Amino acid sequence: MSNLKDSWNSRIGVILAVAGSAVGLGNFLRFPGQAAEYGGGAFMLAYFVAFLLIGLPICWAEWTMGRQGGKLGFNSCPGIFNILTKNPAFKYLGVIGVLIPIIIYMYYVYIEAWCLGYAVNFFAGNLNFKTVAESGDFWAGFIGAKENGSALGFGMQQVGFYLVLVFILNFLLIYRGLSRGIELFCRYAMPTLVILAVVILMRVLTLGTPDAALPDRNVNNGLGFMWNPTKHVVETRDAEGLWVVAEELVDAKRIEEAGIHAAAHEDQRLRRITVVEQLRNPQLWLAAAGQIFFSLSVGFGVIITYSSYLRRKDDVVLSGLAATSANEFCEVALGGLITLPAAVTFLGVAGVAGMGTFGLGFNVLPMVFANMPYGALFGGLFFFLLFLAAVTSSLSMLQPGIAFLEEALRLNRKQSVALLGMITAVGCAFVVYFSVDVKALDTLDFWVGTFLIFVLSTIQIIIFGWIVGIEKGFAMAHEGAALRIPGIYKFIMKYVSPLLLIVIFFMWIATNIFGLNSGTGEASYSNYVKDLFIEPNPVAWLSILLIGLVAVFFAFCVALNPAYKTANRED
Repeated sequence: MSNLKDSWNSRIGVILAVAGSAVGLGNFLRFPGQAAEYGGGAFMLAYFVAFLLIGLPICWAEWTMGRQGGKLGFNSCPGIFNILTKNPAFKYLGVIGVLIPIIIYMYYVYIEAWCLGYAVNFFAGNLNFKTVAESGDFWAGFIGAKENGSALGFGMQQVGFYLVLVFILNFLLIYRGLSRGIELFCRYAMPTLVILAVVILMRVLTLGTPDAALPDRNVNNGLGFMWNPTKHVVETRDAEGLWVVAEELVDAKRIEEAGIHAAAHEDQRLRRITVVEQLRNPQLWLAAAGQIFFSLSVGFGVIITYSSYLRRKDDVVLSGLAATSANEFCEVALGGLITLPAAVTFLGVAGVAGMGTFGLGFNVLPMVFANMPYGALFGGLFFFLLFLAAVTSSLSMLQPGIAFLEEALRLNRKQSVALLGMITAVGCAFVVYFSVDVKALDTLDFWVGTFLIFVLSTIQIIIFGWIVGIEKGFAMAHEGAALRIPGIYKFIMKYVSPLLLIVIFFMWIATNIFGLNSGTGEASYSNYVKDLFIEPNPVAWLSILLIGLVAVFFAFCVALNPAYKTANRED
């Protein structure tokens, strides 16, 4: 058993810490990027369905199992799985709950440094981009995407210097522990983050129509692109006579004009895509479910560790709901309302549609801020906001590893921080060195930050609903609870959530590994598979080796810990 004495100072402290773990780059960059890529309004509908049927159930399950594990003396995912299931196999499955946050930290801290670097350069007046291409070229040079090893530079416009700063900051805070480190930082960082976001939001909503010559580029159309469930697209015939999307329209006047023009030209048409038609796209549901994991930090192994430090009667139902609500407010009411409206205002729908996370966050938005009045100030504030959000998340990724090393190897705080620092430093150096096309980052994110998150989430909800048992699980959750989980969630958490996760997981494998096109039925292996087996890429293989070595080390630690063996025989 663990000999940890660390704990949270207050309920609000742990709520802010858990909310901080969830509120990160996913809220302000990934979420708007996913919404832009999958059509706005329809994605939002799928997102809220995934929130109710996947996000909340897993969140409550993690809070409950974590607190119960803490009562029994365990703070890490292997120990908690082991004591709750009484099955020795589950302690090894629990290794996934330590592996995920540690591997993600190795590349997340790299992105965290981007945010700090952009904030500093905006405040210094160094980012005066006129086009997205110019902004993208700076980003590629800043992060070292053009040449391996070039990210290690220490100039003001190179990421290496900022990376060292944020890495040291993270470990200084994690060394101070839960109450004096994570909780204290989140108590100040989270309110500051919200205030900055509100200030930037007010500025974005008052942008109006910056260019009178382009009246469709305005805030209202940006909001419409975000929330309208129905899409209007202009399609033209290609060389083979097939209809392809040329442009998406939001502005009512332009839609009317496009309809008149299409009626007079046989090679062009205006098509209205209903929300039902969009929701038939499996990829949209996959994206929505994936975003929920990142939004709420469920399936990361973070919440289950954080909640293990709760007091015996702390309310996990209300705390879980409060943390998720705070996150959703930051994501939907702040992140979504800032990013897409601002981008559409300066680039139009055509310049935003289909943009991914990095493209929107580090190519489009820097150009947008550079072209608005007082852009250096607001751009600096925005990326500093991202930096604060990133720090609260990266701290949460370190604590599961700290808890595990203290528990499995019987190390003290200083020793566990030092060992984890060495492990993550090696991994981070690997990611930063192999920076061309962010290949190492992308590979780690795919296999750990996406694939394993699905796996761990499924394992956790099955443990809660089937191994612990739904009735016992609800009884555990409601101990000391002022708010009760609605009864319908017994059925959802036992049947609906596991089934949805399994279905979505296999859909994800079909589309993202085997490259199945749901529209044509054709399949071709994804680049991630090609990088490993068809056209072997050394960086991809080294990334897999890194994951494997860390996993084997953690599994070895589990095997050597006698407390886990004893726990299997205890009631």
